[in-house]
Amino acid sequence: MAQAASKTCEVCVSAPGSHYCIDCEEHYCENCKFVHNRQKLSRNHQFQKASDRIPEGKSRCSEHKEELSLICNTCNAQICTRCVTGKHNGHTFSQIVDVIVQLRGDNETKLRGKTNEANQNIKKIEDSLNVFDNSVESVIKAINDEGNMIKRMVDKSVAQMIALVKEQSKKEKDKLMNMLSDAKSVLVGGHSLDIKRHELDKTRQDGSLVQKINNLKEEIDKLTINSLPEFPNISFSRKAVAEDDIRQLIGTFTISKCAPVLEKKEQRHGDLYRCSGCG
Repeated sequence: MAQAASKTCEVCVSAPGSHYCIDCEEHYCENCKFVHNRQKLSRNHQFQKASDRIPEGKSRCSEHKEELSLICNTCNAQICTRCVTGKHNGHTFSQIVDVIVQLRGDNETKLRGKTNEANQNIKKIEDSLNVFDNSVESVIKAINDEGNMIKRMVDKSVAQMIALVKEQSKKEKDKLMNMLSDAKSVLVGGHSLDIKRHELDKTRQDGSLVQKINNLKEEIDKLTINSLPEFPNISFSRKAVAEDDIRQLIGTFTISKCAPVLEKKEQRHGDLYRCSGCG
C-alpha cells in the first residue's frame, strides 16, 4: 500500500520520498528514482510528485485536479464538483457514495433471491430423487413379486422387465442428478460472489469501487437459475394372468420424463412392455 508523502524513501530509507512510483505504489528519493528508471523492469514506470497525490487512494479529476466525488448520470462519467459548472452544466448527477450504496443493495437483493431459489430447487430435486428411488424400488419389488408367482416360467421375462426399469429409470435419474449438480453450482457460485460482495463492502468508497461493484453485478446477472421441469414418476400396473401368454403376466410400468414431451408408446417383443413418456 502507498504511504503518505511525508514518509522517507522506501528504498534507501534515509532521504525524503519526494517522488511516487504509480506502478510500484512506493515513494522514492531523487537518487533512487534515477536508479529505478534505469532498471530494465522498471524503466517505463510512471512517477508523480508525492505532494500531488490525493490521500487514501482517491481519484483526481485530470482537468481540475480535484477529487472525483460525483457521477454524471447524463454522460455516465466520474467528475469533480467543478465539472458541474463546466462541460457537464445542466446534466444530472449522483454522489459516488450514493451510487455505491444503491449498487450494493441491488446486488445483495439479487444474490439473496437467486441463492434462495437455488436452495429451493435443490430441496425439490433431492425430495424428488428420494421419492423416485423409492418408487423405482417399489416397482422392482412388484415385478419380482409377479415373477415369483409364476416361478420359473416367467424368470426370463422378470429379468427383462427389471433391466428395462433400471435402464429407463437411470436415464431419468441421471437427468435429475444433472439438474441437482447445476443447481448446486449456482449456489456455490452465489456463495463465492457473496464473499466478493462482503470484501467490497470493506473497500474504500472511491471511483474504482464503482467499476468493481459493476463487475460483481455482471457476474451475479450471469448466475442462471434453470426452470424445473415436471419430475419423473414411476408406477407399476398389474395385469391379468393368462397361461397362453406368460409374458403378459408381468404387467406394465410407466415413467414420466423430466422434460414435458408428447407421449409415445414403446413396444418391445410385440406388446410385452409399454413405456409411456419414453421418447
